[in-house]
Amino acid sequence: MLPPQPSPVRFEHLPDGLGIGVASPRLTWTLPAGTGRQVSYELELERRGDIRRTGRVDSAEQVLVPWPGAPLTSRERATVRVRVWTSDATGPSQWSTPRDVEAGLLGAGDWQAVPVGADWDEDPEGERRPARVRKDFRLDRPVARARLYVTAHGLYEVEINGHRVGDDALAPGWTVYPHRLRYRTHDVTAHLTEGANTVGAWLGDGWYRGKYGFDGGTRNIYGTDQSLIAQLEVEYDDGTVHVVATDRTWKAAAGPILTSGLYEGETFDARLHDPAWATPSAAGTGGWTPVRTGARDTATLVAPLGPPVRCTEEVTPVTVTPTGDGRHLLDFGQNLVGRLRVTVDGPAGTALTLRHAEVLQDGELATRPLREATSVDTLILSGAGPLTWEPRFTLHGFRYAEISGWPGAMTTGQVTARVYHTDMRRTGWFECSDPLVNRLHENVVWSMRGNFVDLPTDCPQRDERLGWTGDIQVFAPTASFLYDCAGLLDSWLTDVGREQLPDGTIPWYVPVIPGEPMWTPIHPGAAWGDVATLTPWTLFRRYGDLELLRRHYPMAKAWVELVERLAGPSRLWDTGVQLGDWLDPAAPPDDPAAGRTDRYLVATAYFAHSARHLALAAAELGFEADAERYAALAAEAADAFRRRYVLPSARLASDSATAYAIALAFDLLTPEQRGPAADRLAEIVLADGARISTGFVGTPLICDALTDNGHLDVAYRLLLQTECPSWLYTVTMGATTIWERWDSLRPDGTLNPGGMTSFNHYALGAVADWLHRVVGGITATAPGCRRLSFRPRPGGGINWARVRHDTPYGTAALSWELTATGMTADITVPEGCTATVELPGCAPLALGPGAHVLDTAELGAAA
Repeated sequence: MLPPQPSPVRFEHLPDGLGIGVASPRLTWTLPAGTGRQVSYELELERRGDIRRTGRVDSAEQVLVPWPGAPLTSRERATVRVRVWTSDATGPSQWSTPRDVEAGLLGAGDWQAVPVGADWDEDPEGERRPARVRKDFRLDRPVARARLYVTAHGLYEVEINGHRVGDDALAPGWTVYPHRLRYRTHDVTAHLTEGANTVGAWLGDGWYRGKYGFDGGTRNIYGTDQSLIAQLEVEYDDGTVHVVATDRTWKAAAGPILTSGLYEGETFDARLHDPAWATPSAAGTGGWTPVRTGARDTATLVAPLGPPVRCTEEVTPVTVTPTGDGRHLLDFGQNLVGRLRVTVDGPAGTALTLRHAEVLQDGELATRPLREATSVDTLILSGAGPLTWEPRFTLHGFRYAEISGWPGAMTTGQVTARVYHTDMRRTGWFECSDPLVNRLHENVVWSMRGNFVDLPTDCPQRDERLGWTGDIQVFAPTASFLYDCAGLLDSWLTDVGREQLPDGTIPWYVPVIPGEPMWTPIHPGAAWGDVATLTPWTLFRRYGDLELLRRHYPMAKAWVELVERLAGPSRLWDTGVQLGDWLDPAAPPDDPAAGRTDRYLVATAYFAHSARHLALAAAELGFEADAERYAALAAEAADAFRRRYVLPSARLASDSATAYAIALAFDLLTPEQRGPAADRLAEIVLADGARISTGFVGTPLICDALTDNGHLDVAYRLLLQTECPSWLYTVTMGATTIWERWDSLRPDGTLNPGGMTSFNHYALGAVADWLHRVVGGITATAPGCRRLSFRPRPGGGINWARVRHDTPYGTAALSWELTATGMTADITVPEGCTATVELPGCAPLALGPGAHVLDTAELGAAA
């Protein structure tokens, strides 16, 4: 019997193949259920009417398989399909459904477009009214195919003939613009018509020139112009090509957006808006003036490595409460990141003011945590009838909104919160018998969504929203389980490498913007700088992408060699600026680095840990000399750690939970020291009533340190604690996201007085990785999840759990339940993978692909 067809191929880590920036994109496919193990494959490539096949390739590889032909050239389109031979079939499978891939503009010389924007005087230090730009053109023959390649200095939204192009938001996103400016390719064939056409774009300041950063922010970080860079290529039915590129023939005019900022919000005057502005019918309208052209090194224009930011969900308010003084207070029931969309009708000149906040204080919006991010949108009505509107070039973090000036009564259907984040594919799910733990996990998911807005940010609501390196370093294992974030993080890590200083220093956050006095000038710091070594390794293990590991290896190597120089012959990194166990709950509100753990203990531990992982990466890449050198360096740093920080009693010089967790989790102790150190860790936890005493460094490690060293019960005590500080304390206080501080909201209902108090900050949610592996029971034991371990370790009164992960090879799942005689488990092993299952009280058992139902009572009897 022939096996059914495999899935359509995927290209790199992209959701589709349009406008790909890789000339030889790697291919991935999954096998249909019940086909066992692939032994061979054949690829078919159709390009320019020519069909070529690889012939049968004896290989079990099906993830990131090399491109089977000559590299694509710019704009070239190919169609790919695959068939496979499996161990349980007599012949090849059916061919997969064909999937198209099309290269973007791969060379700097492919670009004709130049930046165009308004040519009027502006105050570069003040708020500037955004412009719109447009171009009228004619097409004198039927259109066969049309592509728009587009980006901007600032933000853009494009319309052609009055219709929006694409559905991405805050495009082109935020990269290190001088080195990498992302463009996106759109198929706009259906937008065009023979005869008169118009293309136009809304422009916004965004990260490029808007006010951004700490203490009032900095304007014009990358430039003072606000410009569109667009190239529309129209292929006629006779094969000729007509190009409409941004140049001096375009026109500009002020639009109805009066002000716009990522922190500040947006003001829109509907009286100034002509809905037909980007159509040929508006060609004779006044106010359009010649554009100013600029310059751009087209070698810096790059195609995306991952999906764009989009609206992924709409949330209606659970309550709308009139306040009696012309305001309405809306509760959406969920702290989210996005914008409000309103449908409203009223007299011309009516102004609606939309304010946002994550929490309430005394029944009013608590805006102090926003600091200088005012987060206010204003809509001025035209009086021309009902209007549906939402801002374009801003984003807010909020659960509550207050709307002033609404004409008449408001209903829940008139206001919707639209949720925005990078449109990653969901890949991980977890639930168990404890509803508080389920809400905790859901909070982690929402915090990841709110903070993965083109890059991994620290908070989505206040005047910050930066790509902090330490935060994603600890959260990457959780993130890469929950969502396919390989493309997003690969792109961001590329920028980390761009921002790395010549001496190897990794910035605190990337992209780098001014942050005086604490963050500028940049200092090397443990845990934050170690993103260079640890996060590429995490992504390699999760996705099996060896080339990703190779691309970022020079960055990792430069970082470890910097720390080696700083530590010197002693191998102790005991100098410089260190954040230690940031936000230890014992640290004072105004000094988050002043925790209980010696910050240089943390630094030396991370030195050993990073050097060890650099050695592992070198071994995977075949750099044998490097592997030996960095393994030896890691051993020297671990030995130095023991000499300086481990007492003869096996206690640590810094007698804190984080110190023991890091020493155990990073394997820095001798076998004789591990038992006493683990016992001391458990003792510390229990002495404080199993409340949390760790910050950003210790929190992701402590449950594993306890679990792997004989104190699983104590790890569950920590997880299930509801007194402050604890994970579930926040849940009992109504949290719907992860908080930055354990007590962002104090037990008496007051806000933490610290100036750094966010209610949406994923770092402390890194415990979800432990939930997936220990409570749920799924662990990847080979790159790309090719081998898996199913080993649930119940405790804490949790009597069932379900966990599922869409690996590169397919879905892995485990559902277990405690019974009167032991445990039952339903297990799914992806096709092409192998697994080991170890249920409580039973010997390990090897499993192949497919569905398996196990019962410990039967396994025990069989043994």
